[in-house]
Amino acid sequence: MIKVAVCGANGKMGKEVVRAVTNADDMELTAKIDIVDGEFSSIEEAHKSKDIDVLIDFTQPKSIYENAKYCLSNGIKIVVGTTGLKDEQIKELEDLSNKNKVACFIAPNFSTGAVLMMMFAKTAAKYFNNAEIIEFHHNQKKDAPSGTAIKTAQMMAESNADFTVGNCPETETIEGSRGGNSYNNIHIHSVRMPGYMASQEVLFGSSGQTLSIRHDSTNRECYMPGILMAVRYLVDKGGFTYGLDNIL
Repeated sequence: MIKVAVCGANGKMGKEVVRAVTNADDMELTAKIDIVDGEFSSIEEAHKSKDIDVLIDFTQPKSIYENAKYCLSNGIKIVVGTTGLKDEQIKELEDLSNKNKVACFIAPNFSTGAVLMMMFAKTAAKYFNNAEIIEFHHNQKKDAPSGTAIKTAQMMAESNADFTVGNCPETETIEGSRGGNSYNNIHIHSVRMPGYMASQEVLFGSSGQTLSIRHDSTNRECYMPGILMAVRYLVDKGGFTYGLDNIL
C-alpha cells in the first residue's frame, strides 16, 4: 500500500483528494494536514508520527514552495497541485529532487481533458503565427494567470517563435487591455468571476480562418484520476516530472 498524506486536506480540492485516496485500493491515507482543523497542522508535525510515502499538496501559492522543499529534503515524494510557483522555483525544486533522489511531480492541471487541450494547442501552434489564451476561474483563485495557461503557453512556444506576426504597433489606452505578454508573445487574459470553476480557451488565427480549442472543468472530480496516476508514477518511476502530459 502507498502511504499518502494530503496537505490542504480541508480545502475544496483537498477534500476531494482525501476521498479519492481513501477509495483507492492501492493507497492508504495516513495523514490529513491543514492549518484549519486538520489532523496535523504542518507537514513536519505529521512526518514525526506517521509514515508518508507520498504527500499531495493542494494548499496556497505562498506556502507550496517551502512545503515542497521540506518534503524533498526529508525523503518524502511529493505531488504538487498548487499553482503559483515561479519558473526559477520550479527549477530549484527540480535540482533539489535530483540532488536528493526524491521524486517530485508538479502539474498545473491534473484533468486529462485539460492536458489534452494543452497538447492539441502545442500541435496547432506549428501552423498558426497568431494565438492568445483566455482562462476563466472562480473569484477565489489567488494567482493569475493560471498555471494551466502558463504551461500551455510554454508548450506552444516550443512550436513557434512568435505569435504576433503581422500585428500593427499597439497602444493600450487602458493598461492591461491586451493581457499579459508571455512566452514568444502569447497574450494571456485572466477572468475571475463567480460561476466559473476552471475553463480555458486557446485562440488561433490566420488569414481567412480561426481555430478555438477549449476545455471546461465543471467539478473537481475530473482531477482525481490524474492525481492518482501521478502518485503511482512517482512510486514506480521516481525522478522529477513537470506536467501530466509527460505520462499520458
